[in-house]
Amino acid sequence: MTDLISIASLFAIEGDILEIKPLGNGLINDTFKVVTAGQSPDYVLQRINNAIFTDVDLLQSNIEAVTRHIRAKLLAAGEDDIDRKVLRFLPLRDSARTWALADGKYWRVSVFIAGANTYETVNPYYSEFAGEAFGHFEAMLADIPDTLGETIPDFHNMELRWRQLREAVAADKAGRMSLPESREILADMEKYASDMCRAEQLHREGKLPKRICHCDTKVNNMLFDADGKVLCVIDLDTVMPSYVFSDFGDFLRTAANTLPEDDPDTERVDFRMDIFEAFARGYLRGTASFLTPVERDNLPYAACLFPFMQAVRFFADYLNGDTYYKTLYPDHNLVRTRNQLRLFHRALSKVPQMQSFIQQH
Repeated sequence: MTDLISIASLFAIEGDILEIKPLGNGLINDTFKVVTAGQSPDYVLQRINNAIFTDVDLLQSNIEAVTRHIRAKLLAAGEDDIDRKVLRFLPLRDSARTWALADGKYWRVSVFIAGANTYETVNPYYSEFAGEAFGHFEAMLADIPDTLGETIPDFHNMELRWRQLREAVAADKAGRMSLPESREILADMEKYASDMCRAEQLHREGKLPKRICHCDTKVNNMLFDADGKVLCVIDLDTVMPSYVFSDFGDFLRTAANTLPEDDPDTERVDFRMDIFEAFARGYLRGTASFLTPVERDNLPYAACLFPFMQAVRFFADYLNGDTYYKTLYPDHNLVRTRNQLRLFHRALSKVPQMQSFIQQH
């Protein structure tokens, strides 16, 4: 059994450890709260999932650069209570490194931010907070001097995802391309594939920059204080160079869907304009200092891109025999594909409304 106290003690923790208990419900990393005695702060001990984040040194280097830069920005702005507005990771007791290899696993420790809350609720109120918080996060990092690497290479590269689907179609490992529905889905996707690769095309033409983005924009990746104000953005593992479309579109893919992504009742799947408008309103405020006209004008495209990309990924996994995403029944990935493809079409039908809203703000 893993000795969590021994592992936590490798880091420069203040005070005596009283107990270590599970914290939160993260899907990627195992997370624990380290409770200390007296006036010492509590801490968060986390096992890094190196099956997903294979370069732990790069991962922590990115996070250190980002938190260091944000802390400097907050200090320069004269902010108070800075330790509650940016995460702080501890070095080891015997080196400046912020991760440890122990018990065959990778670990890190950050200071626990007391009196902070996360919310799972997705509604216009919290969506506007999310838009502004993630937009402001990007704005603070727009001039970061460090060169960050991709913790998951080509994570949101639509051209790569489309190539992977074409390879899955050609291999047809599970023999599912013979099904009429598979052929119909592929034919539908092929109509839009070229335009959905617009981001990569614009980047090659020098019209679309890569920014430092969060790349996992969810309501529950923000901490709020007791008054309901955003303290800081958390879960920084996926922070890396990407297009702003990643942070904009990925949030809306889940938040603006009227149903969960694997609900089979696709006729009830719709794209919620109230969520779009709330998130976009906050995001445009947060990014006002740096967003270019090309980035602004293509935000409706981003809202369509992410359900399309996810449909492509689900469909490729379905054709490959369900080897990547965990499935609960034989057609689970097919149901997910239908759901996301329907969401894409509903979002596409609302592009004129989205464009009008962006232009007015």
